[in-house]
Amino acid sequence: MDALRRLLETSWYGATASPLLRPLSVVFGWAVRARRWAYRRGLLRSAQVGVPVIVVGNISVGGTGKTPLVLWLVQQLQAEGLRAGVVLRGHGARHPARVPRLVSEADPADEVGDEALLLARRAECPVCVGVDRLAAARELVAAGCQVIVADDGLQHYALGRTLEIAVVDGARGLGNGTLLPAGPLREPPQRLREVDAVVLNGRLVRPMPASVAVGEKCLSMALQPRQFVRLATGEGASIPTWRGRSVHAVAAIGNPDRFFATLRTLGIDAVEHAFADHHRFGPGDLAFGDERDIVMTEKDAVKCAGFASDRMWYLSAAIHFEAADAARLMALVRARSRKNREPECSTPDCWTSWPAHCASRRCAMPGPTRCWSVARTGSRSRCAMACR
Repeated sequence: MDALRRLLETSWYGATASPLLRPLSVVFGWAVRARRWAYRRGLLRSAQVGVPVIVVGNISVGGTGKTPLVLWLVQQLQAEGLRAGVVLRGHGARHPARVPRLVSEADPADEVGDEALLLARRAECPVCVGVDRLAAARELVAAGCQVIVADDGLQHYALGRTLEIAVVDGARGLGNGTLLPAGPLREPPQRLREVDAVVLNGRLVRPMPASVAVGEKCLSMALQPRQFVRLATGEGASIPTWRGRSVHAVAAIGNPDRFFATLRTLGIDAVEHAFADHHRFGPGDLAFGDERDIVMTEKDAVKCAGFASDRMWYLSAAIHFEAADAARLMALVRARSRKNREPECSTPDCWTSWPAHCASRRCAMPGPTRCWSVARTGSRSRCAMACR
């Protein structure tokens, strides 16, 4: 399976797509367009959850840096006094969460997924996993969350959203620009024109296709290493003290080469061990037959904590934005969130007629099909939320 994955990735990030797989990509493209058409026509339904929803995703398979950006966004929202929650599918869990599940810091990674467990431990906010992201988001709203951040939900159109952020790996770009399976794309490159912000993770090495013109909504971020942390004790070690060391480097992420390249830039001589994304580690996977230290990503560390030895470390890293880009992104988040929380009322009748119509999730008023819920402001009610 690993050999097939490597073969596909070589083709995906090469100059051209495999002619043998192109016909399958055409069929996949028809399916993608048909699904989008069904949502636009109302044959498939999207629903709002009553609070702002920020979706962080990508149009390609594999890792692009979504989870670190989700963590950064949650921290920014918390700093502004908002109770944020994170919803995600729970990739890496042994069994998909058919019913929404709130994640505890003590949960095993193979039950809730590595990314969900990492966020539960780092974000200090409610995290809910579920195949049905809409149901999971409603669970968080019921738990008191004022804003939802969806990790990897760009194609989950059942969950209505306030803001869409697409993350692109600067090193890989959009690969050969072709849809699955001949290329790495879940949706056509033109999808990036529809999102609210495109965030490049690292310097863009491979140019975007000519059909993608993202212009001013393109922002740049970088993952900056902070320190090495021993799994068994939580002890930290500064990066300069590791320069020149020979270690085993382990990565089960979407783009292991990014992690290995980071170690090289830090002056570390690494024996590289790449695993499939979300691989569930066991002690045998890390038995390399010598006494060298083992270094991994923080996402992989949550899966290895149960059998950690003193030789196991992870590299802690954090998102860094230039001040101007961070300010632009948060200004966009504030503007869209404010608009979602307090939409303008299209008819004065909704001040008095809301209960029956909202109970049936239909609006009997003329105009757009919406129902209105009500929030109290002093002695008067006001329109506070639109439910499609």
